[in-house]
Amino acid sequence: MKKITPFIITISRQLGSGGAYVGQKLAKNLNIFYADREIISQAAKQLSVLEEDLESRDEKIISFWQSLLTSYAIGAPDSYIPPQIISPTDHILFKVESEIIERIAKERSAVIIGRCASHILRYHTNHISIFLHSNLSFRKTRVQEIYNLSEEAAEKMIAKSDKDRAVYYRTNTGKEWTDIRNYDLSIDTGKIGLEKSLDLIIEYLE
Repeated sequence: MKKITPFIITISRQLGSGGAYVGQKLAKNLNIFYADREIISQAAKQLSVLEEDLESRDEKIISFWQSLLTSYAIGAPDSYIPPQIISPTDHILFKVESEIIERIAKERSAVIIGRCASHILRYHTNHISIFLHSNLSFRKTRVQEIYNLSEEAAEKMIAKSDKDRAVYYRTNTGKEWTDIRNYDLSIDTGKIGLEKSLDLIIEYLE
């Protein structure tokens, strides 16, 4: 009996554009696996670190000085410091998460959120990549509601997220995160709404 290749949908998204919402709804509608925090959980176990430590670095590149301090986290020669778990480098973390994403894509059909999955699985024979974006006003409103933030705080959070994700994607793929040529389908969720965006993706898949 011929084995059917799992069907994979990867979603790259701007903060506040509804990536997690659309991804979860899509996975439920198609009755397939939803992979987001599961990737962090599996990576933490594989690297023997706390999930919280990886969450703070999710889709970010740590600075040179942060990396240096992590690598040389030792005290004075005559002082005793309990053994510390050394945080994985960006390269190692990306390698481990890439392996987890590839394993998920090999084992089951799934919706996979972020983490350069669209690039990692670009040669997967049954893969559709999607990019969700929107105008700042739409994104600010959603971020304010989700995280209970002021308009100013939401705008700062969005700006930082955009910068972090752009650097993360460029560092690991050599490409620009917001270049729609990297994806099969690009949707402005602010213009057509989240529910219609979901309908559009399903129609596209069919």
